[in-house]
Amino acid sequence: MIQLVTAGRPAGGGGEEGIISCGQVDSYLIPCVPYLTTGAGDPAPKCCDGVRSLKANTATADDRRAACGCVKAAAGRYPVKDDAASSLPTKCGVDIGIPISKAIDCQT
Repeated sequence: MIQLVTAGRPAGGGGEEGIISCGQVDSYLIPCVPYLTTGAGDPAPKCCDGVRSLKANTATADDRRAACGCVKAAAGRYPVKDDAASSLPTKCGVDIGIPISKAIDCQT
């Protein structure tokens, strides 16, 4: 099983209580790794459940910024297919407000 593991606090996390952690983000998106790295077929139902959980747990701008940093770091460690990453939220029917990309600027 491939694991998305990040060290320390997420970008923008600064240790504030309540900000989503990279561990949480990773746990939501681990089921998506096969889809994100192959781009084949559709994401698994557990992947889409995780995308919905990510959306539900990133209600604030600080959470979205922190989650973006976590997603960006994880995407940089795996051979994520850009088209699969950009289509994931749509394929799951969720607008998460967080781009899944290695190249995104999470501060904007």
